Amino acid sequence: MGHADGVCHIYLDSFADINKIERIVIDAKTNYPSACNSLECLLIHEDLINAGHIDKILRKLRSIGVILYGGKLAMKLGLTEQIATDLHIEYGDLRLTIEVVSTIHDAIDHINTYGSGHTECIITESKENVELFMQKVDSACVFHNASTRFADGYRFGLGAEVGISTGRIHARGPVGVEGLLTTKWLLRSTHNNGHIVSSFNKVVVDDNDSEQNENCYRYTHKKLSIE
Repeated sequence: MGHADGVCHIYLDSFADINKIERIVIDAKTNYPSACNSLECLLIHEDLINAGHIDKILRKLRSIGVILYGGKLAMKLGLTEQIATDLHIEYGDLRLTIEVVSTIHDAIDHINTYGSGHTECIITESKENVELFMQKVDSACVFHNASTRFADGYRFGLGAEVGISTGRIHARGPVGVEGLLTTKWLLRSTHNNGHIVSSFNKVVVDDNDSEQNENCYRYTHKKLSIE
């Protein structure tokens, strides 16, 4: 049980809310770039390119020091001048691959081909596309309108994290039906602007006290009784 790479994707669907894109993408890439749940590849539906909605986010990424590499279609459209030589890569720093897709099916195929089965996100307002993405993407964590940085044992309420498993078979020896089951986490954000990890940070005042940032949230963990 374990994982080697965190090649996480965010897919910007043709039905994405433009106001949610920047804050989610920036948080996923820059909140903690060396973490295995940080964004490594941004997939963009071609309709967003044609509508001129992507230039702002790419400029913002560059302005905060993110180096952009492009897949074949992204290079052809002039979105970046540096080609991504490997689409299955975990940078672990302020570098990011971007690629353009024509359909949600192309995005799903790309993720299942080049991803590492860690964490993926779709930004969209289409309920149909959310369900399709969540069902067809073969990763341990699949999110809707939320930063990939939420993929964390503590944030899921599991206590101290000892690792993230991207495997699919975890049992050895004689097993029954339950031993063949694995877990897939589905996270759905209903916030008007989507959810980002940065909103949950605290400002430490001294060793004995702390206060929260403006517009900051808290994780509310509670024990669940299973009957």
